Amino acid sequence: MIEGPFKRVTEATYLATEKSDKYRAILRHFYIQHERLKEFLMPEEVFLHLKESPYFDRYDMEELHSDLASLVKWGNLRAQQESGKVKTIEEFKKKRFRYQITPYTVEFERMLIQFEHQSEQFGGSLEKTHFERMYQTLQGIKQSAGESAEGCAQLWDDLLTYFKKITQNTSDYFAYLRSEDASEQMKSEAFFLYKDQFTRYLRDFIINLQRTAASIQDMMITMPREDMRRFLQQVARHEQNVFRFDRIGDERDHVHELEATWFNIKAWFIGDDAGGSQYENVLEQTNEAIRRMTRIIQRLGERSLLHRSRKEDYLHLAEWFSNLPTIEEAHKLSSIVFGLSHTKHLYADHIPTDDIYTDVWEETPMAHERIPRIRSYREKTRANAVESHNEQKEKTRTDYLTRRIYERKVIEQYLTGNTLELEQLPIIEPFVRKLLLSWIGKAMAKADRTIKTEYGDEVKVELDRTRTIVLQAQDGQMEMPAVTLRFKGKENDNHEYA
Repeated sequence: MIEGPFKRVTEATYLATEKSDKYRAILRHFYIQHERLKEFLMPEEVFLHLKESPYFDRYDMEELHSDLASLVKWGNLRAQQESGKVKTIEEFKKKRFRYQITPYTVEFERMLIQFEHQSEQFGGSLEKTHFERMYQTLQGIKQSAGESAEGCAQLWDDLLTYFKKITQNTSDYFAYLRSEDASEQMKSEAFFLYKDQFTRYLRDFIINLQRTAASIQDMMITMPREDMRRFLQQVARHEQNVFRFDRIGDERDHVHELEATWFNIKAWFIGDDAGGSQYENVLEQTNEAIRRMTRIIQRLGERSLLHRSRKEDYLHLAEWFSNLPTIEEAHKLSSIVFGLSHTKHLYADHIPTDDIYTDVWEETPMAHERIPRIRSYREKTRANAVESHNEQKEKTRTDYLTRRIYERKVIEQYLTGNTLELEQLPIIEPFVRKLLLSWIGKAMAKADRTIKTEYGDEVKVELDRTRTIVLQAQDGQMEMPAVTLRFKGKENDNHEYA
């Protein structure tokens, strides 16, 4: 089976296993010794180091050998048999090994140590000096006609270093400004004290960026491609002089790779056919940060005004009233400043109907009896006979059933067999629209889109979202998806109210 370019990285297995705590402790010791230029370690040395921690009190030598074997299997360590100090055949048969950490694992541990020293927040900064130093490096590249290969390689390395710092620091800093923690800090009252410092920081950066980046862009545009190619040939020649076994037989065009990197750096400042430059994006991000901070400061200022004394405002308003020529003008000013002063809100606890579809203007007027707000008031009560409301109940029941029968007959008029298509309906009454929409709403909450209506019918709702229809009623029109209602057993069933 042919492996793709992004194969599984088994060297990272030790970071997410059940025994990751022990594997990481072992490899961290290997990494520290690697940084101290000690490449090979014996198991006894590792065991003595681990036993210095109380966490490894119950850890034995046999378990260490098992863990080392797992790390060798995953590619984190390389095992080399130690035969130089063997004194007996038995010692040789035991195959004593010494271990060396692999390059993949060195980079993993280096990255983890960097993460451990960082906080959970984004870092970064807006350093204007990086742009100035990058411009000075470009000047050195432009004047490097007689420079040695080693000098050209140093200039190229400086250019990449400053460019990486620019891109990484700016992206991290803007990510920090957009983070939740920074947003909460900006909304606090304490931010008001540091707004000038923050504004000055952003303003100085954007002024220096515009001035220096313009010089960098001009130099990149005017620098001849042939001169840059000769410079990159010198850099490639220096890299080829650094002897490494893994480069033997490597026939790749290093100059072409260096040119691709140079074009990416130019595209960051100038742009290319794929789109605009990232430099313009940095300018926009900085301006957006300033605009955002301005809005926050404005809101903080408005909030502080709410707690400010209004004495001066009221004195000015009183003087304004006193200078008006007529009382009518004073009334007009009062209506604007204070609004209507005689508005009253009345509440009645009378419930005229239980029908949720009844509109306000259809309800009967309500009677509200006001009760005096005095402690001595007591309602007059006296014993009365129990009143019978049977006639009223019967009348209410009859009215309700009569309306239901009427509503059912109206619905049946729109049926075609056992189907009701909303698209084919004429102008309908408001209660029909409300009833149909209530059925559709109940059906949407069902998995099979089937409900049982107030009349005892079982109805299945079919919704066609690809078509839009206009449902016309006497009180208006409504756009909605095409809906078909199918009444199951409608032709053979006929419900009547007693």
